Amino acid sequence: QVQLVESGGGSAQAGDSLRLSCAASGRSFSGYGMGWFRQAPGKEREFVAAIRWSSGATYYADSVSGRFTIARDNTKNTGFLQLNSLKPEDTAVYYCTADNGMGRVWYYSRSEQYNYWGQGTQVTVSS
Repeated sequence: QVQLVESGGGSAQAGDSLRLSCAASGRSFSGYGMGWFRQAPGKEREFVAAIRWSSGATYYADSVSGRFTIARDNTKNTGFLQLNSLKPEDTAVYYCTADNGMGRVWYYSRSEQYNYWGQGTQVTVSS
């Protein structure tokens, strides 16, 4: 069992930066995949970024590549998503998630792959 709590969301202007945190309790992220998804009103939940906790390999959606960075701090059992060069279209509720069923092929961009989800944190970007 893994419990996830996101924080760091808020309001920002286009071009600004935010840093989201995902604190895990119950179990370590070790051996897991950790990801971030976002959902805007009236839209489907979409993949943002993911990381293999053990190796540190990262994956990004094309829409955020070069602007967002996913990272983890093993000592704090916490994941992070650095949001740079924010755009109004980044406005959404951002969810941290963990996957304990990774295989050789990891479908990290599919929400159904993940087992645990945080409550979400709102990010609002104004132009």
